Amino acid sequence: MELLSKQVQGYLEKASWIRKMFEAGSELKQKFGAENVFDFSLGNPDLPPPPEIGSALRELADRADQPFALGYMPNAGLPEARKSLAGFLAAEQQVDIAPEDIVLTCGAAGGINAFFRAVLEPGDQVVCPAPYFVEYGFYAENFQGRLVPVKTRPLTFDLDLEALEGSVTARTRAVLINSPNNPSGRVYTQEEISGLARILEAKSREAGRPIFLISDEPYRFLTYDQAEVPSVLAAYRYSMVVSSFSKSLSMAGERVGYIAVNPGIPEKSELLNGLTLTNRILGFVNAPVIGQILMQKALQVTVDRGIYEKRRQAMAGVLSEAGLEFSMPGGGFYFFPKAPGGDDQAFVQNLFKENVLAVPGTGFGYPGYVRFAFCVPDQVITSAGPALKRASSQPVRDMKTPG
Repeated sequence: MELLSKQVQGYLEKASWIRKMFEAGSELKQKFGAENVFDFSLGNPDLPPPPEIGSALRELADRADQPFALGYMPNAGLPEARKSLAGFLAAEQQVDIAPEDIVLTCGAAGGINAFFRAVLEPGDQVVCPAPYFVEYGFYAENFQGRLVPVKTRPLTFDLDLEALEGSVTARTRAVLINSPNNPSGRVYTQEEISGLARILEAKSREAGRPIFLISDEPYRFLTYDQAEVPSVLAAYRYSMVVSSFSKSLSMAGERVGYIAVNPGIPEKSELLNGLTLTNRILGFVNAPVIGQILMQKALQVTVDRGIYEKRRQAMAGVLSEAGLEFSMPGGGFYFFPKAPGGDDQAFVQNLFKENVLAVPGTGFGYPGYVRFAFCVPDQVITSAGPALKRASSQPVRDMKTPG
């Protein structure tokens, strides 16, 4: 007896590699002990939230007995939270953003889904540079759209603007970028964003309808070596930023994010009304009220970024010692080195034999590379060195693709 749709059955069969490795890691830890397993599979921030979050929680607890303290609100979010966020984003994005330009959402994922529900017609396409976060494809298909991945340049992960231009057609409704990128750590430059904007302006005129540019930016706060994340809102009229506070405030489980719509979009009120509606009818109703309050109180702070910088350097040393070829990530907390011999799944299997967990690039639409998340304690990184070196030195012929 069939209980699931064929589409969801298919999703389960090709379930996220991240989730597969997480589950496999749980088994390893039970068998060998957590201290003997080196888990780089999951981008789950391990740093505690900033002290301001605890203070805000205590303050909230003191007034939680008041009427409507945790009650319904406008579907776009608490007015005071949107006002505070608008001021913060205006400085960050270098454009004048009003509270009315923002819809608070259930994380960035909720924001992307609300946007796709609002604008996609069946058969519309969403172009996306690869590597990319695997669930982007699911989000587009939720609303009968289709993700069209376009590979970036090998190893450097520079945008291939020519390939992107060739992939944008009359059916393209949006281009979705993620910078700093998960899994590559690439921060797209001002030159790349400006070039992409010029392409979309020309393609929009050809199509007779706007092609949106969405920038997914949960790692914007975490860049290295003075890298700066350009503002898509300042570069292209039909743009918007989707983000969350899962990483910057270590509040991944609280599920609070936002969509910030470019204030220069003509008739933007229609789009914002649509986003507010889809935020509701998808069952989100509104972003969690506690998360909104915490976000408002902690907008000017982040987790200790220096810890991630230290871990980045340590991870680079371990990967170099293992002989892996990689580019230094400009942001985020991931490395995406080449797999020895070019077979990412086989290399992941060899790592697994050494109690090292990583995710094959196949899971991100970019075979031949492997993602290591370094949001783990320093000791895990340094202790993994010998195991990584053993796995990397195994002959390609001994590698087997995992079943």
